[in-house]
Amino acid sequence: MKVLVPVKRVVDYNVKVRVKSDNTGVDIANVKMSMNPFDEIAVEEAVRLKEKGLVTEVIAVSCGVAQCQETLRTAMAIGADRAILVETDAELQPLAVAKLLKALVDKEQPGLIILGKQAIDDDANQTGQMLAALADLPQATFANKVELSADKVSVTREVDGGLETLALTLPAVITTDLRLNEPRYVTLPNIMKAKKKQLDTVKPEDLGVDVAPRLKTLKVTEPAKRGAGIKVADVAALVEKLKNEAKVI
Repeated sequence: MKVLVPVKRVVDYNVKVRVKSDNTGVDIANVKMSMNPFDEIAVEEAVRLKEKGLVTEVIAVSCGVAQCQETLRTAMAIGADRAILVETDAELQPLAVAKLLKALVDKEQPGLIILGKQAIDDDANQTGQMLAALADLPQATFANKVELSADKVSVTREVDGGLETLALTLPAVITTDLRLNEPRYVTLPNIMKAKKKQLDTVKPEDLGVDVAPRLKTLKVTEPAKRGAGIKVADVAALVEKLKNEAKVI
């Protein structure tokens, strides 16, 4: 069984992002980029399933600029067998990515698609759900445990107030949460091996997908700085300020 794992190239989570002076977006010039952490968890889970003998091939996929090849090489260093880059300089929004992935699902016919629940740059949390809808596949989001059998997958997911376990028939779409696993450290020998693994490049037009943006970003600004806190003498004073000044009660 094949597992398809989409991965996204994002600004490294350790970098403090800066908003452009014209408020059109985030400045990513000369900024360290890396794989989206949730996608790294997805790759790790797919590789673990392969190591258990439940999966025969792990295919990493990325959509975006040519530099996304670096992200795919990282995925292959973790353990993916081959990679596909859908190369485009266009601004890719969740629906466009979902359509590209749908085209690749039709082509590759994977038994399972595992992807991060969201990207840390736009925090959209939409692509997995949109892909499941477009491909008419069962889905389980925010997974923190995955158990795979011959034709079914059991997914324990985090919900408000507890855990929920779903049984899905394959093929299916799963999005990963932080507690699913801890990705392995990528070693130098595996990085060198990844350079020899197959990496195919296609264009959106090759897949028959229109990736034109449907949404327009009007303005990007930094959050307002928080004001200094104050001390109150007692509970009565606190309640009075919450009621009359903050107006939250």
